[in-house]
Amino acid sequence: MKIVIAPDSFKESLSAKEVAESIKQGFSRYLPDAQYCCIPMADGGEGTVTSLVDATNGAFISTKVCGPLGKQITANWGILGDGTTAVIEMAQASGLHLVPPNLRNPTLTTSYGTGELINAALEKGVKKIILGLGGSATNDAGAGMMQALGLDLKDKFGTCLPFGGAALAQLQTIDINSLNPKLKNIEIEIACDVSNPLCGEKGASVIFGPQKGATQDDIAQLDNALHHFGTYIEKMTQRSLINIAGSGAAGGLALPLLAFTQATLSQGVELVANAVELEKQLIDADLVITGEGRMDIQSAQGKTPTGVAKLAKKYHLPVIALVGGYLPDYDVVHQQGIDAVFSIVPGISTLSDALNNAQQNLNETAYNVARLYALTVNIRNTSKL
Repeated sequence: MKIVIAPDSFKESLSAKEVAESIKQGFSRYLPDAQYCCIPMADGGEGTVTSLVDATNGAFISTKVCGPLGKQITANWGILGDGTTAVIEMAQASGLHLVPPNLRNPTLTTSYGTGELINAALEKGVKKIILGLGGSATNDAGAGMMQALGLDLKDKFGTCLPFGGAALAQLQTIDINSLNPKLKNIEIEIACDVSNPLCGEKGASVIFGPQKGATQDDIAQLDNALHHFGTYIEKMTQRSLINIAGSGAAGGLALPLLAFTQATLSQGVELVANAVELEKQLIDADLVITGEGRMDIQSAQGKTPTGVAKLAKKYHLPVIALVGGYLPDYDVVHQQGIDAVFSIVPGISTLSDALNNAQQNLNETAYNVARLYALTVNIRNTSKL
């Protein structure tokens, strides 16, 4: 029996590799003779660099950049095995995990460090950049990133805009003359994990603002600011960008790249799946286990578990998802190929305890799912009974 384990990370708790290993350990306690194939996955967010660099025998690079709160941090990115493609996670420079919960405020946080990582890759002479979105602490529509790349954003007094999404409401002019010239000849593939537009009830501010610390007042302020920024860029470029699916990912970071560079949007999970050759391992598999930190309606819109399930269903494989938790609207994933979902939290718990105990809880849940699966396919290990 071959079991493919292809989960995403559990945000702020376990890496995708750690999740896969914990699931394997739990399953092998009851099914020790099964063949296990662990494939850590990502969909553009945390873990994308590791998955792609490992899959292509590439190299990791560390660069000091401006973090989301304006303080210097060290961020990791990678060069793939071909030597000409860089892979960058915006979360490494501008991620939510870099901001303590009591300091989260997307009206102020910046994506400037992500732009610095792109500059670092350009200095290495790469021909292509894969930019993974997801896990962001920012809601500045990529304004900080573009400022790092040389874009001038000024208010009516000719003063450069300060960091943060709220400042975009004061935008009066955009000058592209100082934009890094190396961007003209570079291919940028944006790996996106959601299909949300920039603004509105399904936009970046409304859907993702709260998890970044936005209050209801902040959400309205940010949505208006992003709309002002987006409409200015649309008029400037004569292109419709605000309602493009994915333009609201990572606080709207894709929008200015689509406007001012040769960037394209791709489904992040498909990009990673191709690089790690997931489908090749599914051909002769019997069961697929996937997972993520929280499952909800957003999971059906390009997240790792449903991306894995889509591939698995090509071979009529059962797919089980182990998750940190799920919201009432999670059941839409059943229509996307996930047959069953199990939360790993055993009882009432604080968020802190749930994050700290994730590895143990995941192991125990995997063990019980293995027992249940064994019953359904009439596999019984007498040494365990």
